[in-house]
Amino acid sequence: MVVLKRYALKLFMSLKYVTANVVDRNNGRIVATSSTAEHALKKTLECGRSYNAKAAAIVGEVLARRLKVEGLEDGQGRGIHVDINKEVEKKGFKNRTKVWAVVNALKDNGVKLVLEKNRDDIS
Repeated sequence: MVVLKRYALKLFMSLKYVTANVVDRNNGRIVATSSTAEHALKKTLECGRSYNAKAAAIVGEVLARRLKVEGLEDGQGRGIHVDINKEVEKKGFKNRTKVWAVVNALKDNGVKLVLEKNRDDIS
């Protein structure tokens, strides 16, 4: 049986902001998003620091709330897929803590995540 990986978590990190999107792979539409560039989030961060692990965790919490409002916290029973190794490689080693902060915040707030296996482990 083939498991469809419909929803995926995509992270974007610039020199100033952290953004997390959940994308519907069937039609390429973003179903929920959260970013430290949002005015409401930026005001709540201490001293305007929008690019640290604490800010990334807040992005994860807000994204989890938005997914619950949409009714997608469990990815319609299949979970939301995350390839941690790919995200860390894409962002660089320095951003590893921010990637894990978003993922852990989503898990802690009840979002069902499916962590992808490392490509080297697949035989």
